[in-house]
Amino acid sequence: MAVAASAAPGALGTLQASRARLVAACCTRLGARSAWQRGYSAEVKTEDELRVWYLEEENRGIVVLGINRAYAKNSLSKNLIKMLSRAVDALKSDKKVRTIIVRNEVPGIFCAGADLKERAKMSSSEVGHFVSKIRAMINEIGGTQRLPRAIGMSLGKELIFSARVLDGQEAKSVGLISHVLEQNQEGDAAYRKALDLAREFLPQGPVAMRVAKLAINQGMEVDLVTGLAIEEACYAQTIPTKDRLEGILAFKEKRTPRYKGE
Repeated sequence: MAVAASAAPGALGTLQASRARLVAACCTRLGARSAWQRGYSAEVKTEDELRVWYLEEENRGIVVLGINRAYAKNSLSKNLIKMLSRAVDALKSDKKVRTIIVRNEVPGIFCAGADLKERAKMSSSEVGHFVSKIRAMINEIGGTQRLPRAIGMSLGKELIFSARVLDGQEAKSVGLISHVLEQNQEGDAAYRKALDLAREFLPQGPVAMRVAKLAINQGMEVDLVTGLAIEEACYAQTIPTKDRLEGILAFKEKRTPRYKGE
């Protein structure tokens, strides 16, 4: 599963998860049972650093992972990576989960990156093992390879060599994030945008979304001809499904389709 932090509060980036679409949002915690928590079931507690919320009512199928390491600016520690990995593994096998939102519960920051204080105490072998675990879970890391592919070699080198920090508008202008929002009084503008996007994903066919995501992810790594072949192979997987027939029938009957992921 992929996780990313935005450069500024209110910045939002959409990412991909294994069976669910992941939306990473930078927003602030509002306090116990505040506006963003309405419509939630009881909190599923692992440890205080990671909170898992299953949304209910019209948001059923959306899960929120809240990162809460205020003392370390939500940096990625061994313990947090372990908790995220366990949570993601559980969500992958839950067919009722359609969309995941990763948000901060610490005002003013989404994630500061690696926990360098913890990293300083690791041996060389421990560092290598830890980075491999992060890479296995967060497949969007690998800046020297992914950044130039996303924004071009010249600008990619410029940002990497200078270690420049971009604000939200700059990040959006070069295509690193999808949306930049004006913050609201509650401090949760990005979370609300993420929730709006998640609601748009919910009614779509699970099978079609899964193979479309696969086609996009694999197709971006190859040439166009190969990518089109991947797309055709992915579409072929939908042909024998009940969801495909339901979509055609719903169109014929002029009604909303009732997809079951079958």
